[in-house]
Amino acid sequence: MSLPYGFAKGKIVTAPQLKPTRQPHEVQYHLHFGLSVAGAQWDVAVNVGTTDADDLLKYKLLFDFRHAVLATLKEAASGSQNLTGQAALPAIDFQRSDFLDDTGKWRDSDVMDGTDAVEPVATLQRLLLRAQQAGNDVYVFGRFYSEGDGVHDIHMNQGSKGAFIHRPGDDSNDHNDIWQDGALLVDLGEPQWALYVAAFDQQYLPTDDLGNPTADSKPIS
Repeated sequence: MSLPYGFAKGKIVTAPQLKPTRQPHEVQYHLHFGLSVAGAQWDVAVNVGTTDADDLLKYKLLFDFRHAVLATLKEAASGSQNLTGQAALPAIDFQRSDFLDDTGKWRDSDVMDGTDAVEPVATLQRLLLRAQQAGNDVYVFGRFYSEGDGVHDIHMNQGSKGAFIHRPGDDSNDHNDIWQDGALLVDLGEPQWALYVAAFDQQYLPTDDLGNPTADSKPIS
C-alpha cells in the first residue's frame, strides 16, 4: 500500500537545526525546523547529506524556480493536503511529471562532517532563516509522520534497492512508491520562488509502476 504522502503549507517558527540519524553504514543528516501549519506546529526533517562518500546526496537548489503548479500552491490555504494515491501534480514524481524540467543538473553534496559549513546545509540554512525572518510561505512535500505532526522523506522516494523494494500489498513503513517524491519550496515574493530537491546516489531511474528500479535503470547521477 502507498504511504501517507502530501504537503504542508505554513510559516517557519523555529530556526533550522542540523541533526544526525545513525544508519547501519552511515550517518544521515537532516535540517529540522518547526512549521506553523493551520495553528499547529509541525516538525520538518529535510535530508541534506550523509557521511558515506559512496552514498552522497544529489541535490538541486534554485532561487528562480518556475512551474505552472506554483499558482495552485499559492491559492492553497495554510494546512496540510493529503495527496496519497494521486497520480498527477501537485503530487510530485521526478520521472513521471515535468516538475524538474529546466532545473539544470544535479549537484553533489559534500560529505557531511557534522557542521553547518558544508553544502547544501549552509545555503539551505540561510534560505530557511530568510524565510523565517520574512514570514514567507513554505511548502514541504514528503511523507507524513506516523505519530505526531510532521513531514519527512523530503527526497526522491523511488528507485531504491534492497530493503526499499516495494512489493504488492506491502504495508511496511518505508518503501519505494510513485508520485511521492519530496520537495521544499519557498515563496520569496512574486515572482521569486526557491526550490530544494534531493536524491541519493544509490537511487535509480527509470522505475516501474511500484517505484522499483527497472532492469535497465541507472543511478540518478
